[in-house]
Amino acid sequence: MSDISIRITGRAGRITLTRAHALNAMTYEMCLAIEAAVDAWREDDAVALVVIDAEGDRAFCSGGDIAELYETGTNGDYAYGQKFWADEYRLNNKIFTYPKPVVSFLQGFTMGGGVGIGCHGSHRIVGESSQIAMPECGIGLVPDVGGSLMLALAPGRLGEYLGLTGTRMGPDDAILAGFADTFVPQTDWPAMIDTLESTGDAETVTGQPAPAGALRAQQPEIDALFAGEALGDILNDLRHANTDFAKDALKKLSRPSPLSMACTVEMLHRLRGPSLTLEKALDLEYRFTYRAMEHADFLEGIRAAIIDKDRQPKWRYADCDVPAVAVAQMLMPLGKNALKL
Repeated sequence: MSDISIRITGRAGRITLTRAHALNAMTYEMCLAIEAAVDAWREDDAVALVVIDAEGDRAFCSGGDIAELYETGTNGDYAYGQKFWADEYRLNNKIFTYPKPVVSFLQGFTMGGGVGIGCHGSHRIVGESSQIAMPECGIGLVPDVGGSLMLALAPGRLGEYLGLTGTRMGPDDAILAGFADTFVPQTDWPAMIDTLESTGDAETVTGQPAPAGALRAQQPEIDALFAGEALGDILNDLRHANTDFAKDALKKLSRPSPLSMACTVEMLHRLRGPSLTLEKALDLEYRFTYRAMEHADFLEGIRAAIIDKDRQPKWRYADCDVPAVAVAQMLMPLGKNALKL
């Protein structure tokens, strides 16, 4: 497959995304190929660990390839998207629970579906160019591919802030928020991968302090302003806080789908607690994405961002007054259609 290179090199199972011209956006076929590879290597004694990287300087993986989802959805075929998301989430869970080390190298943009394959492994490497984000609310989805797990586990209220605004995290921010583990200068990556391939030993991964990011200094204000029970509470707190940060955050919250943002807040509040698992996070995400084409803003979000590129989406609940019943309906259990991992 021209979009991906899968092979065994030395002691390492190697997966390299090769769609650099498309910012390594993940197609359905790439998703299935990665799943087949990790399934095959699970019991293969020749493979001591898995290394996932990508060609190009601009992106590890900018997200899922959503053009086909739009085409099928606008034709009234919701089943394709539902199957795509179910298969993608199954892969995310396999990487998260993999019995061997999974080492990922996350240069440039790592967003959406890229988080799903790059941020669930055991050793997540970031470098100078790393920009990690969950911008799904901007296209009428919710943070998914297991991203809601990391947002729920992030310190304080960083999860709400990152999930609602889609703010891009540099290397230090990504480590603070739990989306990455280790900062390694990118000039050192080829030698590190060579060592992993020759030794099969993930303990050879060592890093250094990352350049300071913005979130550590902003966190006290984030914790104070993003603690509301619902989206409306967060917006009220921001409107009454006369600070530069609050004004910037309000501006960021004026763009995404209000329904998506309201559901994101509810999801994170439901997930937080001692019994949080990736299975719970994926199940809750799937309740939304299963319904996203028919009952939420996904198709309109893709139209405005990718198809017509007018950046003028006509959202449901554009006044940001999202009824609690609308949130409840999007997150209701799916019964026989529930996600099966």
